[in-house]
Formats: sequence, C-alpha cells, structure tokens
Amino acid sequence: MGTGSSILGADGEWGETSLGDMPESCVAAVLLYLDPPEICQVARLNSAFRGAASADCVWAAKLPANYRYLAALAAAADDEGCGDGDASGKRLTKKEIYARLCRSTFFDAGRKEFWILKNKGALCMSISSKAMTITGIDDRRYWSHLATEESRFHTVAYLQQIWWLEVDGELEFCFPAGAYSLFFHLHLGRLYRRMGRWLCGTEHVHGWDVTPTRFQLTTSDEQQATSEYYLHLHEQGGWKLYHVGDFVISNSDEPMKLKFSMMQIDCTHMKGGLCVDSVFIYPKGYKPEKANIVCT
Repeated sequence: MGTGSSILGADGEWGETSLGDMPESCVAAVLLYLDPPEICQVARLNSAFRGAASADCVWAAKLPANYRYLAALAAAADDEGCGDGDASGKRLTKKEIYARLCRSTFFDAGRKEFWILKNKGALCMSISSKAMTITGIDDRRYWSHLATEESRFHTVAYLQQIWWLEVDGELEFCFPAGAYSLFFHLHLGRLYRRMGRWLCGTEHVHGWDVTPTRFQLTTSDEQQATSEYYLHLHEQGGWKLYHVGDFVISNSDEPMKLKFSMMQIDCTHMKGGLCVDSVFIYPKGYKPEKANIVCT
C-alpha cells in the first residue's frame, strides 16, 4: 500500500496527500498502540511521525507508573540527573527519561542494580552476592571473592567447601505494580581465565546431589514461596537461574520488603565448588536471552 492517495481539493482539482500531511496529534494517538522499539522505527518515516514519536504523551504511557521514584534513584547514581531535569537544569522529555531508565542504575554502594526493558518498560533488578549475608564468607578456608566478567557486578562468591551453606538477602523497593519472579544466579565449578578464555574447574564440586538446596522468598505483605533443587554436577557448563518463587505488587507507591535465601544445612556431608553471583528479579513470564532457567 502506498503512502500517498488522491483527494478532491476545494477548487475541484485532484491533489496528492501523504502520511506527512497527517496531524501529529493523530499520529501520536496511533503510536500509543506500539511498543517503544516500533515507535523509534516509524519515526524515520517523515517529519510528522518524527515529531509525534518524541511527544511526551506517547512516552508517558510507556513509562512505569512510579517512574519519578526510579528517575530519582537514577539521578542520584549519575551526574546527569533524571528527574524532570538534568544537572544543568534542562528539563528532560519523557522519551529521554525512558532512555535513561533503560540503562543500568546501580545503587546501595553499587551492590544493587535496576533497569527497565526497552521493549515493554517493565522493571528488572539484580542484587550482588556482596549485598547478601553468607555464612562463613570471611573465612578464606571456605569462601573467596572471584573477579570475573561473567557477572554484572564483576565479582562472585566462590565456595570451596563447607558443612553449612546459608545465603540470606533482603531488599526494600517501590516496584511498579505487577507480578514478578525471583531467581538465584548460580554456577557449579570455579571460573578462571586462561589464554583469553573463561574456563571452569570442577575439582571442588561435590555434595550437591545428596540433599536438595532449599530456596525461600517472603514479602512484607506475607506472600511466601519455597522451592528445592538438587545441584547436580552435570549442570556445571553454564550459569543457571534457579526460580525461587513469584510475588505480586498491587501499589506502586508503597515500598515492598523482600527476604530471600538459599540453604543446604545437612551437616552429614560437605559440599563445595559453587559460584554465587546474584539474585535476579524479572517480570513474571519474562525469559532473558540465553538464560538457562531451572524451575520446580
């Protein structure tokens, strides 16, 4: 279908009209039904679409309901600022705020991170192992921190061996309303780099197939979830997202407190060779690219 059509002018002459003749307000009304990547694509059509694709009314509908809260955290995390303005005092458009929130924002001394998905504007979050309480973490006989590019935080907690495994974390945050899933991001085997390649040593992997590891999630409004998994040696070859459970946010303006944990406290045997990277929180049903998700 072409972009032009014939119309009868006031003088009785047939003329040509095109998409470029559409009022920006009409174009903006159409763009409300598109996802952000699609809006950016149609902005290339002509000046009318380009103008409408930058309209605040279009991007306000794509932003999370509590975007001002998220923008304030982003403003505190960098020099640009991202409330309704930047550090220079310039007022940011809703499109610019959306673009900023799609980039990672680290907070809590760089131990936690959030971002929104470019295609849907839904919130995602990750929490470093350094933000969690890990039994025996300060004893180098059991645990160590490994620097690695495999982690968003560039470091993971590596367990050589221990009798009692317990990892606890908590978070208080204003989530946009919706349903979310929480995962532990784990890897069996020690990561190391040789000749420019990341490799995995398995000499300390043991004890995970004797008793299941227990994962728990509770929220401040009394939602609860529990799951159990055997961490078998054959699962080593890559990172796994272990699904702990789901929770629902009904009010975007009230902070929700989460508590989550993983434990394997069967002291009849030792276990070791585990990398603990982080906890991920994703919109329920979302599957990251190349993610290996383990569910009960």
